[in-house]
Amino acid sequence: MTPPPLLLTPEGLDARRDTLADLLLDAVADGASVGFLAGTTHAEAAAWWDTLRPSVADGTRLLWVTEDPAGRALGTVSLLREQKPNGRHRAEIAKLLVHRTARGAGLGRHLLTHAEQAARTTGTTLLLLDTQTGSPAEHLYRTAHWTPFGTVPAHAATPDGTLADTTHYYKHLA
Repeated sequence: MTPPPLLLTPEGLDARRDTLADLLLDAVADGASVGFLAGTTHAEAAAWWDTLRPSVADGTRLLWVTEDPAGRALGTVSLLREQKPNGRHRAEIAKLLVHRTARGAGLGRHLLTHAEQAARTTGTTLLLLDTQTGSPAEHLYRTAHWTPFGTVPAHAATPDGTLADTTHYYKHLA
């Protein structure tokens, strides 16, 4: 059984920045279009996690991590809570990452379900996300009852610099 993901505080994020950087670099090495290109250094990846500290501190970003017994990050997901008055009913799922060594055991679904349940507790009724069209993540989102609502051609570069399409999804929460 997968333990519940740990909700990170700013201090928890600081303590895990190196293992989270490793997780991000693993996703990039596997070709995931997650905002970074091949050749991203560990220092650059760690610095990116540092940029999340203010939003984790003010609660606009809920960030969870799952770890192995040695404290290595196996997966992570963020819930970005909309702050505009007319959009406080919605949030975005972001950076759902699962280390290659932990794939195939349901960890991605576990993280996604956990974020969805947390969103419900905050009064969120609409979730949004986007992912690279044709990526393995699309299967996860479709089987988790997310609805695609559009594809943007050549939206983001893959780690090798190739422009790839991005599909946007939504899910209404009951």
